[in-house]
Amino acid sequence: MRHQNQLTLRDLDPRVLDEIERVARVEGLSLNKAAAKILKAGAGIRDAPESRCIGAAVDRFVGSLPVGEARRLSKSLRSLEHVDDELWK
Repeated sequence: MRHQNQLTLRDLDPRVLDEIERVARVEGLSLNKAAAKILKAGAGIRDAPESRCIGAAVDRFVGSLPVGEARRLSKSLRSLEHVDDELWK
């Protein structure tokens, strides 16, 4: 039997909510799935690399950068996080 988990997040930092919404929008996920993905990554749990996520190739380096530099790098790579399926037909 599979257990269904439920988690309610209160008093979220608005930046965290913005990131959940961004991940949901960019990856076409529900807010719940986006939040679960972010929590999983924050816990250091990794799945097999996603072949369709170009921007993830530098994720392992971002944690070693100073915070401001990491933010600038992440911002500059946002356009690479989505593959345009029309170009690959």
